[in-house]
Amino acid sequence: MPNDFNQQIIEEFRANGGRVGGYFEGARLLLLTTVGSRSGAPHTTPVGYLPDGGERVLVIASAGGAPKHPDWYHNLVANPRVTVENGVFTYEATAVVLEGAERDRAFARAVDTDPGWADYQAKTTRVIPVVALQVIPGPPQPNATSWGAALKLIHYGFRRELALIRKEITESGPGLGAQLRVNCLTLCQGLHNHHTGEEAGMFPLLAERHPALAPALDRLREEHERIAALLDDLQKVISSGAADPLLVVAEVERLTVELESHLTYEEEQLIPILDAPAV
Repeated sequence: MPNDFNQQIIEEFRANGGRVGGYFEGARLLLLTTVGSRSGAPHTTPVGYLPDGGERVLVIASAGGAPKHPDWYHNLVANPRVTVENGVFTYEATAVVLEGAERDRAFARAVDTDPGWADYQAKTTRVIPVVALQVIPGPPQPNATSWGAALKLIHYGFRRELALIRKEITESGPGLGAQLRVNCLTLCQGLHNHHTGEEAGMFPLLAERHPALAPALDRLREEHERIAALLDDLQKVISSGAADPLLVVAEVERLTVELESHLTYEEEQLIPILDAPAV
């Protein structure tokens, strides 16, 4: 069983689509469920994470700099298949403990984002592990009770990530840190995948069943093209060897304005259809 503090966070996280208050407010947080190395029972723990591009995220077994690895780390070493909840989706993943230079690069990125990680390492003689959670192929399960609610929750995930990136850029120094670059690129890939999936799946299905939606779907496709161009612009700025945070934040702001308008319009047009009673 989680301790009382963790249990409160877990309940708040699940009740609010991944949003929590208090100490973890505004942080990147996920729920990691491992299988007990001795008991074989599931154990759920809230942990911070770092985007890592593609289909994986990183978690760090810091335990606040304690002398021993946290229990969840021992569990996933014994049983690498884990369940991840990110507030939008629940999915299965394989835990891979990073080794050598790969671990060091990932940990350095984390320290670049938050020096507190270095403080934890300084408090202990153990090398704090970094673990990649690699998505196991298969459809993720939206943490929602309807298709409309799922769409709104996915949109909330993008809104939340954009807000975090804007905050991180504002608080960054004169250069753009390596982890912040990864965060931006991960967002770009996620939006691209989401829009590609909509155009290949949901939009054709809605067009077939609801011909009157054609003008709205045409507008949404056009907005996808404009957003894709903005994502390209953002990636070009990020890829510069000496990316200026002021230029990056300007591109992020342009993307935010266009994306917010797009998401709001899509919700207004599609959620009533997606959640309409079957006849």
